[in-house]
Amino acid sequence: MAEIVKNQDVMKTIEEEMKREIGSNKIKVSQLSKLPYLQACVKESLRLHPPVPFLLPRLAVEICEVTNYTIPKNAQIFVNVWAIGRDPNVWDDPLLFKPERFLGSDLDFKGQDFELLPFGSGRRICPSLPLGSKSMEFIIASLVHEFDWVLPDNEDPSQLDMEERFQITLGREKPLKLIFKQKQGSAEV
Repeated sequence: MAEIVKNQDVMKTIEEEMKREIGSNKIKVSQLSKLPYLQACVKESLRLHPPVPFLLPRLAVEICEVTNYTIPKNAQIFVNVWAIGRDPNVWDDPLLFKPERFLGSDLDFKGQDFELLPFGSGRRICPSLPLGSKSMEFIIASLVHEFDWVLPDNEDPSQLDMEERFQITLGREKPLKLIFKQKQGSAEV
């Protein structure tokens, strides 16, 4: 939500996509597949701000070499998902919020594409991935469809502080505060 409100052109693009595909009707979960730009926004948000910055530790099953580092057998390995999502060797303009990078791309966060692993991979992938991803899409779509998003005291959205707080889960240093104003023509919720 913070990235969408900070990047007002992204918000406008989501609104235009929803107007074109959904119209003024209430949004349904079955319609989410018609919103590729919204889905790209979710992927881009998870790339820049994964819910958990480090995946659960793994044990090296044998001695191996990774990018000129020798990993001893039984060493605990932490996968830094946060750093992978910001790696300039993997992503063009890695610190910019650009959902367009996912349009027309098969890259997904379901554990097969190692550039994007916000929910892990393999046997230890997050079991609530399907529910969590659809819930995120539906909640964001519903809020964009029904409300205008405004920062308190008419703050400039482009100046929103995006600093993060690292703990077990990744969060914003300063919590996002938004005011939701009913859009003209929307039915009361």
